[in-house]
Amino acid sequence: MTYKLMAVDVDGTLLDDEKKLDAKTIETIKLAVKQGLIFTICTGRPIQGVVPLVEKIGLDLPFITYNGAMIIKGKSREILYDLKMTDEDARAVIELGTKYGTTISIWANNKLYVNRLNQKAYDYGALSNTKPLPINDLDAIIKSGVTKVLWYDQVETINKFQKEAGNYLSKTINFHTSQPYFLEFVDHKASKAKALARLGEYYGIKQEEIIAVGDGYNDLSMIEYAGLGVAMANAEEAIREKADYITLTNNENGVAHVIEKFIL
Repeated sequence: MTYKLMAVDVDGTLLDDEKKLDAKTIETIKLAVKQGLIFTICTGRPIQGVVPLVEKIGLDLPFITYNGAMIIKGKSREILYDLKMTDEDARAVIELGTKYGTTISIWANNKLYVNRLNQKAYDYGALSNTKPLPINDLDAIIKSGVTKVLWYDQVETINKFQKEAGNYLSKTINFHTSQPYFLEFVDHKASKAKALARLGEYYGIKQEEIIAVGDGYNDLSMIEYAGLGVAMANAEEAIREKADYITLTNNENGVAHVIEKFIL
């Protein structure tokens, strides 16, 4: 099989545990793209959190952000797809998070709003390459269109929230962890798999010609969708079980290994 499109998650996949992108991985990506591969970053991060990586790789790459809720076309920054949560769903998630007393981040128009400017808010802002802003007018933020809501808490607390949240929220909300301490909420029509399918259609690439690589539960949909679904060795067992192939860890250039084995 000749694979034409490869989608790769960021944290725990493309980046090592120190959040660094290895030179070998960059060089391997460039070699594959030179041979015709369309390489895309597929992440829960916003645009601002992806741009530094794209610039470091040095290629004009499309990227999927907000766990599939937005697709952006490389350097032109043309938005190919943009899916917002309904006002009712966004408000329900925010109100439930407030009831739980967790740190809440709201992404609206690619701006980051937080319910409290604590260390978690600043840490998440740094990870996203975006300055967190206080919520001064929640109604106006919701009305402007919410792309994603994120809860940031202790791992044990997030596990508890994940088990309970479905009892209080509409079925039109899709939620899952990206990191063990992040619980992310988007519209039910948004997923990495659906975004990957849209990107494949845009480039005229078939499902069986797609590779997807990831380590988190928010990667599971694209791992199952792709013609070749790849899990990182550092992924949890439940994710590895769903994969067609298990590569090396994110600290061992696992993404480069996939490219060398299946592309080059």
